[in-house]
Amino acid sequence: MGIYFDPAVETMPREELEKLQLERLKWQATRCYHNSPFYKNKMDRAGVVPENMKTLEDIQRIPFVTKDELRQEQEEYPPLGRYVLADPEEWGELHPSTGTTGRPVNTIWSHGDTERITDFTARVLYGLGVRKGDIIQNGFSYGLWVAGMSTHYAAQKMKCFIIPIGAAMSERHIEYLVQLGPTFLAATPSFALYIAERIKEQGINPRDLQLRGGFFGGEGGTESEATRHKLESRLGIDAYDIYGLAEIGPTMAAECTEKAGLHWTEDHHLIEIINPETNEPCNPGELGILVITHLTREATPMLRYWSNDYASITYETCRCGRTHARSEGGIVGRADDLIIYRGAKFYPLQVEKIVRSFNELSDEFKIVLFSEEGSGLESCTIQVELVAGASEKPIKEQLTKALKEELLVTPQVEYLPHGSLERTTFKAKRILDQRKK
Repeated sequence: MGIYFDPAVETMPREELEKLQLERLKWQATRCYHNSPFYKNKMDRAGVVPENMKTLEDIQRIPFVTKDELRQEQEEYPPLGRYVLADPEEWGELHPSTGTTGRPVNTIWSHGDTERITDFTARVLYGLGVRKGDIIQNGFSYGLWVAGMSTHYAAQKMKCFIIPIGAAMSERHIEYLVQLGPTFLAATPSFALYIAERIKEQGINPRDLQLRGGFFGGEGGTESEATRHKLESRLGIDAYDIYGLAEIGPTMAAECTEKAGLHWTEDHHLIEIINPETNEPCNPGELGILVITHLTREATPMLRYWSNDYASITYETCRCGRTHARSEGGIVGRADDLIIYRGAKFYPLQVEKIVRSFNELSDEFKIVLFSEEGSGLESCTIQVELVAGASEKPIKEQLTKALKEELLVTPQVEYLPHGSLERTTFKAKRILDQRKK
């Protein structure tokens, strides 16, 4: 296969790719309008007639779909709402969202959806270097969470050997890393760093492992220079970012070996970057909200799903030769996680960038926001951990300065002994907001 899993698709000229997208968009919008009361009501209110769509830009007339809207739809029309288009005999799997920001939203994969998800997941894994015969230690959660299943199916399709351990049993992970010699590790960045921490504590040299790569998703951070460096140096690997979300699909974008941003599978997903203040498209390179439309999903298609994730987009051909759009720097942050403190706005990923650049600190941190007694003034404390044997004195002034320059505000810093903060196998919770509303 060379460097491409599907050369005809991955290197398709933009003009041909956009022609394919328009054809599939018209098909999807039309079937949603005629078969889903949920979508028909939305498009009727907006005066949209799918059959009249002539260009990709016409999608901008279709209203956005939000997660809260999906929750409300499923509460009013339980359990799945009125946007399941596939007949029940075609249903393959149920996959709800994680519920970390509210009640989970149920989505259905048809049998055909599962095949397509498996195919484009295999494509993005191939792009970051996975090949037939690789041993993949799958540290993504299995069952209802989508990433573990899609990675498993794709690895099977690629004829890899899979260790389906999931997001648990860190000591078993280490045992298998040593004994079975996996060549790729899949996990959230937080869990991978915890495994690396435990490997170091046990005196295991990462150069003695067979790992040559890892792909990490479920939370941001892999494309942060400091986090990538720690993943790569501590595990002796090349670390790659991978992205997906339950409402749209897992592992639908990933870096290639050039590490030049997330490659989108644009033959299956139409990607927009929208200015949240104007609801208008951003120019290439500008930061905005990632909005995704299913072009091929059968069971529970999303039209203009408002992801709440911040990213940018470029249509320049990657150095690898792939022509699909990329998001350089990956996902910058979630609108849900935006912290507004004393007029400054920042994301946990910005704190991560600074904290993980100091060797004297562990990978863990927490942002604690609270209202001071009496005055009621807001206060922000960033809790960090000192590694064993380290002191705060040599870095105290430098860390405070770095945080101020990055966040444009000066938080307090609380230095904790190593091991004080929670380690997680899933998505790390970095914010504790105790402010009086």
